[in-house]
Amino acid sequence: MKIVIQRVKRAQVSIDQQLRSSIGQGLLLLVGVGPDDSQEDMDYAVRKIVNMRIFSDAEGKMNLSIKDIDGEILSISQFTLHADTKKGNRPAFVKAAPPEMASNFYDAFNLALQQEVPTRTGIFGADMQVELVNDGPVTIILDTKNR
Repeated sequence: MKIVIQRVKRAQVSIDQQLRSSIGQGLLLLVGVGPDDSQEDMDYAVRKIVNMRIFSDAEGKMNLSIKDIDGEILSISQFTLHADTKKGNRPAFVKAAPPEMASNFYDAFNLALQQEVPTRTGIFGADMQVELVNDGPVTIILDTKNR
């Protein structure tokens, strides 16, 4: 799994000019599923995301997790995180999981997150418009294959 984690003041996703989901303070996740991703990868990602101390405490230090601040998550599927740009000018997406596998994995990932933190989503495979107010900015890339 490749996940871009962005600390946000607020974020929302719309599909066909209709608001699908929105959150207040929390995390916007752009989630890419690879063909070799496993339950172990999912468990690792969920554990890291919900416990990562990237929110400021009273002294302004990044010392609090999303659970500590009672934050929310907006999770957006993003197969383009697995783009291969080595050849030519058009990215190849052969390193992304096949759509059916990725959709099921993404749904299970979101259910696991929901057990820990209120989690909203877009729609897998939809053309989505994502808006956010980045906080910091704090943006972290989590790759479950590099641990």
